[in-house]
Amino acid sequence: MKAMILRKHGSLDDLEVIEDHPRPVVTEGHVVIRVRASSFNYHDVFTVRGMPGITVPLPVVIGLDMAGEIVELGAGVNDWREGDRVLVNPLNKKKGLMGEMMDGGMAQYCLVSAEQLIRMPDKVSFEEAASLPVAYGTAHRMLITHNTVKKGERVLILGASGGVGTGCVLLAKMLGAEVIACAGGAEKMQRLSEMGADHVINYKEVDFSKWAIGKYGKPQRRSHEGGVDVVINFTGGDTWVPSLRCIKRGGKLLVCGATAGHDPKEDLRYIWSFELQVIGSNSFYDEDLSALMEMIEDGRIKPVVDKVLPLEQAPEGLRMIQDREVLGKVVIAP
Repeated sequence: MKAMILRKHGSLDDLEVIEDHPRPVVTEGHVVIRVRASSFNYHDVFTVRGMPGITVPLPVVIGLDMAGEIVELGAGVNDWREGDRVLVNPLNKKKGLMGEMMDGGMAQYCLVSAEQLIRMPDKVSFEEAASLPVAYGTAHRMLITHNTVKKGERVLILGASGGVGTGCVLLAKMLGAEVIACAGGAEKMQRLSEMGADHVINYKEVDFSKWAIGKYGKPQRRSHEGGVDVVINFTGGDTWVPSLRCIKRGGKLLVCGATAGHDPKEDLRYIWSFELQVIGSNSFYDEDLSALMEMIEDGRIKPVVDKVLPLEQAPEGLRMIQDREVLGKVVIAP
């Protein structure tokens, strides 16, 4: 079968699309799915480069997020049938992440534990479903499962043009928030406006923290005037303290990652002086993914897919993610 293989850590040049990778053999408690769509996340870039403390069993087929049809059932699998349309939760509770600890979705076929399967509604496409787990599932858990965003609140989103970011924009707007989306470049800003963002900021040209203070006023310690209600920051690094500066008294800083650095400079004075809440959110669960598919089915949200590419162009698709050239998701159709 066709598959994209990582044989050694390094750069995207170390990825190889091959025609003769062995098709997986079904085992007890598992199914084989015909992968119809698989989407990239920035986590895939980290997998290619190699991450300290994580030993990936190479060679491996990368790709965390996937959706497809069941083509073979292993012994003991009783709740599913061949032909069922399924979304895969990429977390295998015994082994770890698909596309990292075991072969993932960038192939025509994939072996998946039956415990990871989520039934797809008829009105949800494979491309839409495959866009969800890591990006939209994370956004859903952070905003909705944890109940952190309320109607009418001012929500500033850093990294708004990526997978998690576009998910946050859509969900925050669905919840009735006033959304400030930060991205780099005029084209991304235009598309975020079209998605419903109330304000867009080019972070390459404008200090987002100063913009928020100029727009809403300086946060006050003895009242709830000024600033934004929520900052969503999965960037970390140099953006951390500026985020603290523009949040109103009693406001929230939501964090689910740190793509620009996990050990930023800190200023605890803002946290106690303004009674700020720093709320972490990790990963996603089946209920997050099922809820998102229901939202797609009834028209409340539509995942933002920038490109759908064939498997032969998968390395180029991941390069676009790495170089932040896309808005939303890149989906591969193996």
